[in-house]
Amino acid sequence: MSSQLQSNSHHKVRESLRERIESSEWKLGELIPTEVDLAKEYGCARTTINRALQALADEGILIRKRKGGTRVCPIPIRQAKLSIPILREQVEAIGSEYSHQLVGRKIAAPSQSIRQNLKIDDGDSAFYAETIHFADHRPFAYEERWVNLKTVPEIENETDFDLLSINEWLIKTVPFSSGEVSFSAHKATERTAKALQTDIGAALFLVDRTTWMNGKFITTMKLYYREGYRLSTTI
Repeated sequence: MSSQLQSNSHHKVRESLRERIESSEWKLGELIPTEVDLAKEYGCARTTINRALQALADEGILIRKRKGGTRVCPIPIRQAKLSIPILREQVEAIGSEYSHQLVGRKIAAPSQSIRQNLKIDDGDSAFYAETIHFADHRPFAYEERWVNLKTVPEIENETDFDLLSINEWLIKTVPFSSGEVSFSAHKATERTAKALQTDIGAALFLVDRTTWMNGKFITTMKLYYREGYRLSTTI
């Protein structure tokens, strides 16, 4: 393959390597050329090749071992692809009219578990807010959110949350690099049942998520979806 391309970004190299793997140029379990050889072939720096290979390894396409080279994964790993949803877009995607209500906001000292999630010290305060998201004026999801003021200090003085939800504001304003998310069933308590206008004990879908950017923790939140909510993703 002739690939002496100048100024290759690691994104372009990654996609080129992906195409070569998918076309079976290198078989499952087979060693691929070294970083040095690939750098010569693509006419780019070795660090560019390293980043491209690592990205494919993170996807489960390659296996990298120190002094053992890089191989095509013998059993391709399928990973679910999740994105942080904008609630407005979720509601509009099902053909409903979106609206939201900011139930309350405050600066407060969070519990120990929230401090651990946000990696803040004892005695530090954080931003807290509760929001109800509606689909056709019916509660769709109820959000309880804490935001690290050291990472996002501007949120304390933001005044437009009646127009733009905190969910959408954070996604559009604060970039994130990583996160942890868990999904579980939740029996509606008096608080969540009232917010979602359902019965106490009703089965709700709970998303518990924390995000950060390069080691700086941004937000941790619980999002309760109304009965009947279904999560879909791709693999």
